[in-house]
Amino acid sequence: MTDVAPAQTPPAPTTLGELRANGAAFRPVKAEIRANLLARLGAGEPSLPGIVGFEDTVVPEVERALIAGHDLVLLGERGQGKTRLIRTLVGLLDEWTPVMAGSELNEHPLNPISVWAHRQIAEHGDDTPVGWLHRSERFGEKLATPDTSVGDLIGDVDPIKVAEGRTLGDPETVHYGLVPRTNRGIFSVNELPDLAERIQVALLNVLEERDIQIRGYRVRLPLDLLLVASANPEDYTNRGRIITPLKDRFGAEVRTHYPLELADEIRLLQQEAQTSGLGAPRGHDGFDAPVVPQHLVEIVARFTRLVRESSHVDQRSGVSARFAIAGLETVAASAVRRAAIAGETRPVARVVDLPGTVPASRGKVEFADAGTDPDDDRETEVLEHLLRQATAQTFRARCGGLDLTGLQEHFTGGETVESGELVPGAALLGQLGTIPRLAELLGRLGVPEGEESAEQAAAAVEFALEGLYLTRRLAKDTDGTRTVYGA
Repeated sequence: MTDVAPAQTPPAPTTLGELRANGAAFRPVKAEIRANLLARLGAGEPSLPGIVGFEDTVVPEVERALIAGHDLVLLGERGQGKTRLIRTLVGLLDEWTPVMAGSELNEHPLNPISVWAHRQIAEHGDDTPVGWLHRSERFGEKLATPDTSVGDLIGDVDPIKVAEGRTLGDPETVHYGLVPRTNRGIFSVNELPDLAERIQVALLNVLEERDIQIRGYRVRLPLDLLLVASANPEDYTNRGRIITPLKDRFGAEVRTHYPLELADEIRLLQQEAQTSGLGAPRGHDGFDAPVVPQHLVEIVARFTRLVRESSHVDQRSGVSARFAIAGLETVAASAVRRAAIAGETRPVARVVDLPGTVPASRGKVEFADAGTDPDDDRETEVLEHLLRQATAQTFRARCGGLDLTGLQEHFTGGETVESGELVPGAALLGQLGTIPRLAELLGRLGVPEGEESAEQAAAAVEFALEGLYLTRRLAKDTDGTRTVYGA
């Protein structure tokens, strides 16, 4: 399954003779990928669009491997985008490619490899029917599991075909597995170390001799494909390993990583988090899709990075990008929930929505010093502390040098401001009255001039109040659902 959907209708069905008359030529899949990659590089286009944070590290290594015609293995901790990168490779295939109509192996009409294909051409000659295959259908994928068999990957004898009267030595009694069925395409094995070692042996011929062997049959199928695998370094000790002969046959090993820069972490969040579909169309439930202000996106990104760097977290396991994505989606969902309950017409996420990310994402973190008591709250305390730290860092980065004394002076007479996950933005602002230098605060937090709303202003003001609390210029009292700021 890939994201590369057909961009146009396929060419009309044709015949082998017409294909030859039009000057068509067979081109191996690796040569096809190389040519399309070089064309993109020459045009200044991104070779792997949508891959964030790898532009100067992983992507050049992948490009070199593809130009060299190497099969490759991506090695990295969970949630580093390995599968996403592999699926993006499909975009380097030709939009449409000719195939022999009815072929199980996607055979090129000018390069038949099976007994069936040779017989078709012998019987029909130039009238052999030819169809077209879109690149999205030239991708095969298998998640390696201990119960995966050689038959799943390579193939096995089909007892039904034998029962129909064919002899066991007939190559057409074979039911082909996933790898040969992806001939002339890209095949991916995810979490390769989880594949039993005796099953990994079955891939040796695919990578070196480019053929397959099935139960001792004298079947030679010169497969044409790019094989890409992914693996987590932790798997080598915990669950399995890649056998040495197989590692040797991969032309390149590329090490992936989490985003190195905060800006890349934020870009990844903005690209991957599904927040716009959480609301309902106006006129149905009465509110629009949620707005997540940029400062909250930055807090979630910083939070993720702090969790990855924490000494309390098992560094071998890593902290997946899904941790951050799920966190941001939870923040947006909290805003939608408030809008539905409190009657807001425009859900805007606020600082008060951040604590919900802790229980939602706790299961995505492996702690190095995890206790055996299921009621142990130390892990939650660690995450809550890191979330406060991320909020403070974002406040200093976003509001450093901003004059907030006018907002702070509201509390000099003993006044308080009550907030909470169900307090509407208008109710929060109503407790403050006129807010000095509000326009400057909104501008600093990226709210476009002329597009301010009560909900966006409340999100900015609450962020400022939380920042003042974290920098010890205000006090705060909270019981989990109700938060009171005061002097």
